[in-house]
Amino acid sequence: MKKIFIRVLTLLCIITVSCKENTKETEKPQEEVQPLEIKVKGEEVIYATDSTSLKGYIAYDENSTLKKPAILIVHEWWGHNNYVRERADMLANLGYTAMAVDMYGDGKLANHPSDAGKFARSVFANLPEAKARFNAAKTLLINHESVDANKIAAIGYCFGGSVVLTMANSGEDLDAVAAFHSGITLPVMPNDQLKARVLVCNGADDGFISPESITAYTKAMDSIGAKYEYISYPGAKHGFTSKEADENGKKFNLPLAYNAEADGKSWQALQDMLKEVFQ
Repeated sequence: MKKIFIRVLTLLCIITVSCKENTKETEKPQEEVQPLEIKVKGEEVIYATDSTSLKGYIAYDENSTLKKPAILIVHEWWGHNNYVRERADMLANLGYTAMAVDMYGDGKLANHPSDAGKFARSVFANLPEAKARFNAAKTLLINHESVDANKIAAIGYCFGGSVVLTMANSGEDLDAVAAFHSGITLPVMPNDQLKARVLVCNGADDGFISPESITAYTKAMDSIGAKYEYISYPGAKHGFTSKEADENGKKFNLPLAYNAEADGKSWQALQDMLKEVFQ
C-alpha cells in the first residue's frame, strides 16, 4: 500500500511539472507597442477679425492622438512668409502644435524695408485691432483637435517678437513668450498684467537695439518681479536666426546677418523654457 501511494504521488508530481512546462511553452511574450514616428502635417487656414481676413498655417503631428501644447508664431516685418512656416514645422517636429499667424491681413508680404516698416507701424498704431488679430489666431489654434487648450505659448521674430511681448504685457493668457532679435521699446511696457514666462534672445551687435532700451526693459521686468531671461549673444547682429539675413542685408544695405551659433543656442533656449513651462 505504501509503495502504491509513493508511485501515485510521484506520478502526480511528473504530471504537474509537465503541465507547467507546457504552459511556459505556450505563453508568448507581449510585444511592445512602439510609438509612431512624428509625421508633420501642415495646413493652410483662413480666419478673420471683424474687419480683416487673415491667412495662417498650422503644423502638427498627424500620427499622434495626444493633446499637445500650442505655440503661436508671429512673423518678421516682411510678413507671413516661408520662414515662419518653417519654424512652425520645426516646433511640430518637437511635439507641439504650432501656428504661423498673419498680423498684416490676407497674407500680405513686403518686398522692401520701406513697405515692411509701414506694415509694422500700422499694426502698432491700432493696438485693439492688433489684439483682435492675435486673438483670432489664438482662438483658432486652441480649438484645433490636436491641442491642449490649457497650454499655450507665443514666439516671434523681429517685429513678431515685439508683438508677442506686447500681447503678454497686455495681459494675454499665455504660459510663455519668446522673442528673437526683437525690439524691446514696446507699445505696452511690462506691468502687473504680465502673466507669462518670458525669454528674449537678442544679438549683442544688433544696431537696432540700444543699450538704453535694454536697461529700461530689464528694469521694468525687475520692478514687477517677472520671471524672465534676457540673453545677448556676442557677435550676433539683427536677424541672426534667418538664413536670408545676409542676402537682405546686402540687398538693402542693412546691418543684418545670419549667425549659426546664436541661432542654435537661442533655439535650444526656447526648447528648454518650453519643457520647463509645460512639464
